[in-house]
Amino acid sequence: MTAQSKTETAIRVHRAGPLALLQDRGRFGVRHLGVTQGGPADLYSWAWANYLAGTPWGTASLEITFGGLQLIAERDLDIAIAGADLGATLDGQPVPLWQRITWKEGQKLSFASPVSGLRAYLSVRGGFAAEPVLGSVACVSREQLGGFDGWGSKLADGDRLTVYTPDGKPAEGMTEAPDHARKDFREAPVLELLPGAQIGEFTGRSLYDAFNTWWRVDDRADRMGVRLLGPKLQCRIGSLISEGINLGGVQVPPDGQPIALLNDRQTIGGYPRLGALFPLSASRLAQCLPGQEVRLVARGSGPVLRDYRAFLAGFRP
Repeated sequence: MTAQSKTETAIRVHRAGPLALLQDRGRFGVRHLGVTQGGPADLYSWAWANYLAGTPWGTASLEITFGGLQLIAERDLDIAIAGADLGATLDGQPVPLWQRITWKEGQKLSFASPVSGLRAYLSVRGGFAAEPVLGSVACVSREQLGGFDGWGSKLADGDRLTVYTPDGKPAEGMTEAPDHARKDFREAPVLELLPGAQIGEFTGRSLYDAFNTWWRVDDRADRMGVRLLGPKLQCRIGSLISEGINLGGVQVPPDGQPIALLNDRQTIGGYPRLGALFPLSASRLAQCLPGQEVRLVARGSGPVLRDYRAFLAGFRP
C-alpha cells in the first residue's frame, strides 16, 4: 500500500488474549545494527492468509498465538484466516478457515484455544495499516519496534486497528485454499535441515541421535527459538567466536539440547550448530505445541530450495 492510500479504523480489540502481533514480511538490511528480522513465525500460513484475503505479498496481518482474542468489526471487512485452528467463531458460529469470508460490522470474531497448531493469521482485504519502523511494521516486542503502534506492543484490551481501504476493484486469485494446501498441525513433522560448517565436530553417536530421534518440543519456546528435548548431543568444540545466525539455525549449547532459532532470534551467537532448518521447516516448527514430537532429516540445498522457490512464486508477483 502507498502512503497515499486511505485508511480507517475498522477493528476494536474486545479482549486481547495472551499474544497477538502485527507482522508483515519482516525487517531486513538492519542486522548490522543488531536488529532482528521479526515477521511471521509461520511464513506459509501468513502467505496463504494474505493471498486469500486478496492482499499482496508483504502486507501486514495479525499473528494470533494460543487464541483467547476477541475482536469487534467497526465496518464490513473481507478477511481470511489461515494457519492454526484456534476454534475461531463469528458471533458464536464456527468460522471456515483457509478461505475468504465477510466479517460484518458489529460481529464479534473470537479465538478460543488451539485445536491444531499454535498460530493463526488474520488478514484483511486492503491490509492492516501501521507506520513502518526501519522499513517494516513487523512487531518485535523485545526490541520495542514495529507493530500497530510502532513500539512493538502486543494487542491490549480496547486497542483499535486501522486498515487500508480496498481500491474497489474485484479481488484477484482464489478465495479458498485447495485441500492439499491446508495443514493439519497435529501430525508430527519431519523438519528438513541443511548441515552446517560445524556438523563434523559432533561425535558419531550424537550425529546418529540427531537424525534418528523423535525430539520433543520444550515448553520454553517462543518467537525467538524452540528448544528440543532428547538425547544429549556432544560436540568437540564448546563455543565459537560469535557469528551471524540465520533463520532456522539449530545451535547446540553445552547441555546438548538443540535450539532452533526463529524470527526474533539474536543476530549473532557462539554455540556450534548442526545446521539450519529450511524456511518452510522453520515455519512448520513454529506451529508445534509444547510436548509435540518432531524429527530432523538432513537434506541438500538443491531439491528443498526448488520447493521453496516454487512456494514463493505462487504468492509473489
